[in-house]
Amino acid sequence: MAIKALAWMVRSFEAPVYCYHEIVHNKIVVQRFEAQGVVFVDHIDEVPEGRPIMLSAHGSAPEVVAAARARGSYVVDSVCPLVTKVHHEVKVRAGKGFRIVYVGHEGHEEAVGTMAVAPSSISRVESVAEVLALPHFDEPVALLAQTTLSHRDWEGVAVAVRERYPQVWSPGRSDLCFATTNRQSALMAMAPRCDAIVVIGSANSSNTRALEKLAIEAGCPQVFRINGPEELPAGLTGTVGVTAGASAPEELVEAIIARLSPTHGVELLRVTEEDEYFPPPRNIRDLQAAIGIAAAAMLGGPIAVSTVFDDRALAASDVLATLVAS
Repeated sequence: MAIKALAWMVRSFEAPVYCYHEIVHNKIVVQRFEAQGVVFVDHIDEVPEGRPIMLSAHGSAPEVVAAARARGSYVVDSVCPLVTKVHHEVKVRAGKGFRIVYVGHEGHEEAVGTMAVAPSSISRVESVAEVLALPHFDEPVALLAQTTLSHRDWEGVAVAVRERYPQVWSPGRSDLCFATTNRQSALMAMAPRCDAIVVIGSANSSNTRALEKLAIEAGCPQVFRINGPEELPAGLTGTVGVTAGASAPEELVEAIIARLSPTHGVELLRVTEEDEYFPPPRNIRDLQAAIGIAAAAMLGGPIAVSTVFDDRALAASDVLATLVAS
């Protein structure tokens, strides 16, 4: 969703288009957009006034969203709906007087943005030791998490929180991202059969590093995290497992398999079917409709047809491929 939204911004506005933080944590995706004139910034005041701004998928602090709207000519918040859910839970629980124990990585953009929703009501932890070091809280306790944690990272800390605060509240539906947990489940099913595992994704991607850590913990003799096929180690033999972080484009997976050139072909291991779909942010839907109407007016076509756009059928990997071609 975020990749497709930023592609619409690139096609709709003259460069440069600004993006607060990397749109997703993937080196290849970021470079692809930089080549199209996107400038990634770490502070909103780096954006010249009146330029279009996109906010990344990891979620932004409320004051960042407000600053962007005050500064940008057109602002799109491409926050992942799963992160929005956690932000909402933080706001509601803090409003009801809860102390929130938030499991997340220090300095990660998602964790920073989430904690900024109610900074005086949150204690961040990422290890059992940090849970044990928490004080007694007089207020009720709620347990929430960064969406891209691994099951193992989350479960051990969550158990410790529940033992420390037996009456802790937690959401009925897990905060963990389905795209992350599905990949982890597939990796654990694959790992015992592999002589080596290749994890595709960037070093600053939390869910990619979680896959790398899980592969090592599963006992695989060789684990390699790479950005692209040029980083593949030479001389890999035996059964090689390939997995990828949630924001790694499909073309990278295909290129790495092609470079491996497996003698006995490729087996696809599937543990579930993903049918989740996140529609574009509202501002992008408005932009799509406006462009469709303008095109119809210039070409004399029917307005009703011009505003119908099947975003669900459009894959982010296909969008990235068009950026290369342009």
